[in-house]
Amino acid sequence: MSVCRLCPRMCAVDRAAGERGFCGQGDEIVIARAAPHYGEEPCISGEFGSGTVFFSGCNMRCVFCQNREISRGGVGKAVSVSRLAEIFDELQEMNVHNLNLVTPTHFADKIAQALKISRPKIPVVWNSSGYENVETLRMLEGLVQVYMPDLKYSSAAAAGRYSKAPDYPQIAKAAILEMYRQTGSCVMDENGLLKSGVLIRHLIMPGRLDDAFDVIDWIAESFPQNSVLLSLMSQFTPLADKRRYPELSRTLTSEEYDRAKSYLMLSGIENGYFQELCSATDEMIPSFDGTGT
Repeated sequence: MSVCRLCPRMCAVDRAAGERGFCGQGDEIVIARAAPHYGEEPCISGEFGSGTVFFSGCNMRCVFCQNREISRGGVGKAVSVSRLAEIFDELQEMNVHNLNLVTPTHFADKIAQALKISRPKIPVVWNSSGYENVETLRMLEGLVQVYMPDLKYSSAAAAGRYSKAPDYPQIAKAAILEMYRQTGSCVMDENGLLKSGVLIRHLIMPGRLDDAFDVIDWIAESFPQNSVLLSLMSQFTPLADKRRYPELSRTLTSEEYDRAKSYLMLSGIENGYFQELCSATDEMIPSFDGTGT
C-alpha cells in the first residue's frame, strides 16, 4: 500500500515513508495494552474476559473520548505483524472468550496479515467507531466473526462538531450493513457468548435523545427482527472542554435515561443491552501501560 486509504478520511499519505495521516500513526502497528478485559457486554466478556488489544491512534476526534491517552496521546509500543500474531496466540492461551480488537481501523491491513498467521480458534471481535470504508471491511471477510461498531450520531452537524466527521452517519450505516452482510444474524453459544454477528453500540449523549431515537429506528427498519444486538449505553462521562462544549458538561438525567429506555421498549428490538444509569464512571478504563505487548 503506497498511500493510505484505509478509512473514510482517505488521507492518501505514505505511511511507509514516515508520513502520518489523521489517525496520527505511521507504518508500524502501535498497541497500548493486550490483556483480558471484563468491561464489555456480557456476551463478549463472559466469565473469563475478552482478550482485548487496544491499538493507539484513531480516525475520529471525539471531544468526549475516554481513551484519549491512546487515541491522541501517542501512548503505546510499536510491534511487528509477527509479534501481533504472537500476542493473539498468547491471549488465546489465557482462556479468553474472544480476541477483541479495539480501534483497529487504521491498522486493518496489517491486522489482517497477523490474523492469517495466527488463525485464531476463538471469535475475533472488530471493536470500532463504525467510521469504516466498506472496501477495507471486505479485506476482513472470513477473518472477523463479530463486528461491534458504534453508531454514534444520526446528525451530520453533531458528528462534525463532536468528532470532526460530518459524513459519519451515512458512512457508519453503510459500514454496518456490510458487517451484517459478512456475518449474518447473531449466533450465540450455549453459554450466551456471541460467536458471530453484529453488536451495535450507541452512547446516549446529554441533550441528544433524537440521535438515540433515530439509531433505534434505523436498526429496527434495516435488519430482520432480533438479527443484530443493540447496546444502548448510558455511561457518558463529561470529559469534553466545558468552555467549548458546555452542553456536554453533564451526565445523563434520569428523565433522558427513562425516555430512551421507553423508546427502545416500544421499538420491537428485543435483543441487546441497556446500561444502568450509574454506569457513568471511568472505573472500567484499563491502564494503558503496555501490558501484554
